[in-house]
Amino acid sequence: MVLPEGRRARRTRERHAAVHALMDKGVSHSGIMAELHLDPKTVRKFMRAATADELIGTGPTGGRQTSLDGHAAYLTARFNEGCTSANVLHQELAERGLTISERTVRRFVHRLRDRAKPTSHPPVPKAREVTGWILTHPDNRPEVDRVALKELRDRCPDLDAASEFVARFAVMLVNLRGKDELEQWTTDAEAGSLPELRGFAAGLRKDWDAVMAGLSLHWNSGPVEGHVNRIKMLKRQMFGRAKPDLLRKRVLLAS
Repeated sequence: MVLPEGRRARRTRERHAAVHALMDKGVSHSGIMAELHLDPKTVRKFMRAATADELIGTGPTGGRQTSLDGHAAYLTARFNEGCTSANVLHQELAERGLTISERTVRRFVHRLRDRAKPTSHPPVPKAREVTGWILTHPDNRPEVDRVALKELRDRCPDLDAASEFVARFAVMLVNLRGKDELEQWTTDAEAGSLPELRGFAAGLRKDWDAVMAGLSLHWNSGPVEGHVNRIKMLKRQMFGRAKPDLLRKRVLLAS
């Protein structure tokens, strides 16, 4: 029986693949640190390793030197034959002339049992995480998030459709293409199977002229909103400290 790798080994392989994928793109050491949120020493270790096997090691003990070295293969073979009792295996090792504590053998057997368990499914990402992946610009999306989002889109047609609609709307919003594309986008959303998008499209229809202006004209209410926010900040700073006449002077002099 071939035992599946443990969670730590799988994570090591995933990190090694992500680090070397960024290296192939020419990303620097500091860039890989920021992209994968890893410690500098950890990144350097993964960069130096040609393969993930160098980091994982071989054998059930993960490459570490233990008092079971030279007998691990025997224990693994006996475990695969069906002998899973640590007491029995400890007695057999004693008969082979090995002096070792039963606790050490028990820990080794526990590792074999853990690796023999079926691989558990990865945790389901939270809705907020998936929303962040969808709303992030593809060029700024980390490799790990990109792969996770692709897997989710492959499994869920509704999520795939929603991601496509969001991407199309983002292009209109950033490039002000509403005059050419808003009508088609809204029609597609109304004819789609997602009730949330159908409701959003209905809301666009109710204030169509304003939406069209926002997605096609360069003018916007940003400066006005900025002045309003600044005045509110001054009001909070002056609350309980001065009368309205001083507040008025601060507003006028700061503009």
